[in-house]
Amino acid sequence: MAVELPILMKTFEAAADLSTKQYYYVKLTSTFNRVNVCTAATDIPIGVLQNKPDAAGKAAEVMMVGITKGSANGALSILDLVGPSADSQVDAKVPGTDITEYVVGQVLEAATAAADIITMTVNCLNPHRAA
Repeated sequence: MAVELPILMKTFEAAADLSTKQYYYVKLTSTFNRVNVCTAATDIPIGVLQNKPDAAGKAAEVMMVGITKGSANGALSILDLVGPSADSQVDAKVPGTDITEYVVGQVLEAATAAADIITMTVNCLNPHRAA
């Protein structure tokens, strides 16, 4: 059962309709205080979207640090290091292989398939590459 323990949350404005992107990684846009989903595995996420804003300008609650739910991009194992996939879901990152991609958390509850909701840590204040 996926659980959450927020340590640092911030409310931003949604840059678009994000109503289907709850528990996906989001990134800052070039507009002040706005977020949108990550669109590349190399994006640096600011956090994980916690709610379902249904239009641009609506409040987007983002967990930047803590234990959160996440939408898996595919099968994930406990202890996998994770960051965004190209479609902003939670994706495993392999040190030494995914050297241009960022690690911002670790899996605490396994996923068997894409779109499974898992429990994971998130720390987007200190992203580092999987080098």
